Amino acid sequence: MGSITALGIVLLLLMIVVGGKQGITSFLSMVVNFGILFFSIVLIAFHMPPIIVTVVASVILLSITIFWSSASDNASTTAFQAACIILILLVAIIIPLEYWAQVGGFGLEDSEELEGLSIYVGIDFTKIAIATAILSSLGAIAEAAIAIASGLDEIITQHDKIRSEALFADGVFIGKQIIGTAVNTLFFGFFGSSMALFIWFYGLNYSFGEILNDKVFAAELIAIIISLIGVVLTIPITTWMMSLRLKKLQTKKESK
Repeated sequence: MGSITALGIVLLLLMIVVGGKQGITSFLSMVVNFGILFFSIVLIAFHMPPIIVTVVASVILLSITIFWSSASDNASTTAFQAACIILILLVAIIIPLEYWAQVGGFGLEDSEELEGLSIYVGIDFTKIAIATAILSSLGAIAEAAIAIASGLDEIITQHDKIRSEALFADGVFIGKQIIGTAVNTLFFGFFGSSMALFIWFYGLNYSFGEILNDKVFAAELIAIIISLIGVVLTIPITTWMMSLRLKKLQTKKESK
């Protein structure tokens, strides 16, 4: 038995013990998401348009992640709609930004591994960088959207006569509580995954300016900043959509 298989079994057992039925559902959603990502990579390798494949896969991944959670139908629907809006906004930001930054392709750090291999594979590596930045932001967006929507849905359940303005204020308050944790999660994840790269930079006596302009570092940093922007945008957009849903629900009740 390999180490990855053993860790997977331990994770499954812990999710069953802690989460019960929902833990099994969450584990299955992770497996399905992995399959979708792998299938997307295969499609891109067969020269399907990387950005289109990534956007379609992102919508599917968001739907599985959100609707397979334990949130109510109202919260899940609102979170999914908000996540899709944020996805569109991020795509509009990422595409021109990646072309402007010119961080697609491989850096000097990859030269040894690529020695003797051809990089003329017929795929625009800038589009691959765009796809990577989009996929990197999905988890943070889905987590923030479902947290906000679930919190506000619980408030509506307990206080169905609450005004939409008060609900929006509550959503912003909830968002302030989770934004710090979400930002730090992404921040620590970035430094943890790039630790070997930082040691490499230090060993080669890179200056601060050289580090910031390194292609590998810049690509990772851009992806993290995009994810942070997505998390910040999630709070007002999800709150606004939940407030609109509450207003429509109250209008229907008053009209009856």
